[in-house]
Amino acid sequence: MQHLKIYIDGQFVDEPDAKVSVFDHGLLYGDGIFEGIRFYNGRVFLFEEHLDRLFDSAKAILLTIPMERAALHEAVLETCRQNNLRDGYIRLVVTRGKGDLGLNPNKCKQPTVFIIATTIELYPEKCYTEGLRVNTVPTQRVSAAAVSPAIKSLNYLNNILAKIEGNLYGAQESILLNQQGFVAECTADNIFVVKQDKIFTPHVSDGALGGITRRLMFDLAREMNREIREVNLTRYDLFVADELFLTGTGAEVVPINEVDGRKIGSGLAGPVTQQFIKHFRQRTQNSGVAIY
Repeated sequence: MQHLKIYIDGQFVDEPDAKVSVFDHGLLYGDGIFEGIRFYNGRVFLFEEHLDRLFDSAKAILLTIPMERAALHEAVLETCRQNNLRDGYIRLVVTRGKGDLGLNPNKCKQPTVFIIATTIELYPEKCYTEGLRVNTVPTQRVSAAAVSPAIKSLNYLNNILAKIEGNLYGAQESILLNQQGFVAECTADNIFVVKQDKIFTPHVSDGALGGITRRLMFDLAREMNREIREVNLTRYDLFVADELFLTGTGAEVVPINEVDGRKIGSGLAGPVTQQFIKHFRQRTQNSGVAIY
């Protein structure tokens, strides 16, 4: 059996040998950052945008990435090459590194970098035509005054608690509200509403991560001679939407067919959502940084 090759701190090792210390603060406290990046047809999609966000997240938590950007860029590409992959998913992680059992990040002398490249299928293909069943959950999005949603950190417990509640409900994805009762985001995706041929999405200030795929939707909308408006959205806006769809690096663009027991539109991917899926997939096949 051939093992995946994992990049860890300057070396490529077989997956069983890819280890971090039990004293690593990424493990002990979620003290670290990451990016999930897709590659299609031998090209890393929106690569520079993901690296921009990684370095911004690092700056926000005073974490020094122990590699120059060009070296990190090459390490990501080489991880894909080492595994002979042309389509898949990259997880790029930087932890605070090994420290002691105290919280103090100053005790961590050397950050850890590891990169995984593998295949992925977050949802079966039928979900992109039939849609997902989602629910809103009691767990609220963490306040931006506590932890900024713009930081793509390793601490995802807020999202995981929401995912657990969704699992108990039997939903495929879950929606978190912020402390004001406005829609923030899903556990791993941003959300868009189509109503009377207009497109809306929550403000990032409402608790939504400024997703890379979310940002791309604004570009695709302009290509389609459409406009996306950032507004405060409530559960009611979701219930009465003509169409709903989610976006994320893993999920790509996927329709929603039901929210909290309310059928959305026809119960299948609507025409606007279908347009976004089509334009997104066209973009993935002919843009990005070449791996080989």
